[in-house]
Amino acid sequence: MGPILTFGAIIGALLVLRALLKNVNWLLYEAKLGRKQYTLPPGDMGWPLIGNMWSFLRAFKSNDPDSFMASFVKRFGKTGIYKVFMFGNPSVIVTTPEACKRVLTDDEKFEPGWPQSTVELIGEKSFIKMSFEEHRRLRRLTSSSINGYETLSVYLKYIEENVITSLEKWTHMGEIEFLTQMRKLTFKIIVHIFLGSESDSVMEALEREYTVLNLGVRAMRINFPGFAFYDALKARKNLVAIFQSIVDKRRNERKEELLPIQKAKDMMDSLVDVVDENGRKLGDDEIIDIMLMYLNAGHESSGHITMWATYFLQGHQEFFRKAKEEQEEILRRRPPTQKGLKLEEVRQMEYLSKVIDETLRLITFSLMVFREAKSDVNINGYLIPKGWKALVWFRSVHLDNEIYPNPKEFNPDRWNEVHKAGEFLPFGGGTRLCPGNDLAKLEISVFLHHFLLNYEMEQLNPKSPVRFLPHTRPMDNCLARIKKCSAM
Repeated sequence: MGPILTFGAIIGALLVLRALLKNVNWLLYEAKLGRKQYTLPPGDMGWPLIGNMWSFLRAFKSNDPDSFMASFVKRFGKTGIYKVFMFGNPSVIVTTPEACKRVLTDDEKFEPGWPQSTVELIGEKSFIKMSFEEHRRLRRLTSSSINGYETLSVYLKYIEENVITSLEKWTHMGEIEFLTQMRKLTFKIIVHIFLGSESDSVMEALEREYTVLNLGVRAMRINFPGFAFYDALKARKNLVAIFQSIVDKRRNERKEELLPIQKAKDMMDSLVDVVDENGRKLGDDEIIDIMLMYLNAGHESSGHITMWATYFLQGHQEFFRKAKEEQEEILRRRPPTQKGLKLEEVRQMEYLSKVIDETLRLITFSLMVFREAKSDVNINGYLIPKGWKALVWFRSVHLDNEIYPNPKEFNPDRWNEVHKAGEFLPFGGGTRLCPGNDLAKLEISVFLHHFLLNYEMEQLNPKSPVRFLPHTRPMDNCLARIKKCSAM
């Protein structure tokens, strides 16, 4: 009986230890709230330090990422709001359109709350960290470089020229990683818009470092060789050095009055020249962090969504035909003397816009954004305590069966119905809505216009597994052949 009793004692001790460990986060973050803790949302704060990160990463590295939120719904009911411990902070996940809209639009109660790892990689002086007032001022300044009818009309020609050249080149390359080539294309476009004419070597260096940086943005903050965050920090250091050389060059041009004649003003020029009401100019670190953020966001989302839209259209021939017929009609209405797309024509692509929106919904490039409660906030009868993070979980909204029947099915026709505010959030919302959303949709539209009219894609591994971190993509980066087909 001795060994059996000993074994039982060990099991009992392990169970007690497990119970104690599972309550560490409660002691650290909930107990000190006093009576307020009883108005917290239901949920599970997981293990000390790690919290829910293991289960989150396990789900998103499997073929069923939605099992993470499904486990909360199964255990605690469909409350739409759950307490967790993620990315090193006590947090509340919000998953309903109304709650998401509230968190995104209430600037009095919420401010940016990105994880420290993301802030370290993207920059302390970037939009993800700065105050509401500074963000509003610099957003107004920088958005003028990428938004507005006249601005987009100017970029349209450059975008179209590069789309046409790239598609033709790909037809002669045989097997290509379609996603990789799309990212190269969108990166070239965004560099032109934000930095003007930079050398191919600079563009290649920037693109290479951004690839490494992105792998670390959603990784655990482990700064040790062999981990994604460690490599991403090195990539950021290299990016900062590249941007610093560009800033130095621009400042020297102004100092020595060597500004290139007839050079169009790009975003870097705007940031170098801006002066606030007190006569203060932006420092190099501020300019670099803002540029680093913009270039990252400006090519990753466009490249991925264009790849997925092409993938979905090629796999659903009924939608392909409808989208192609719309593009052919645009050509038929075009005056014979017109060369190339006009912005008015892009805005007439109503069905293609539905294709893009459906792709944005189904893929949900950014599965969540982070906010922090500036004071105690009550949502749906539950408390989000001051200092806790609010994770706006876009993926749950976009894949909600009650909002979008058969949500994992690609169906652009579902956009014949108008959706309520908060039900479609591919670019976020509120004052921090992604400033480049119009530019992104323009790039995607121009590419799909030419692809639908003149090309088709043969995917070589149609059953390739999909990975979901840091962004949803085929494991083979969509290995494919691009083929020319007969035009209209």
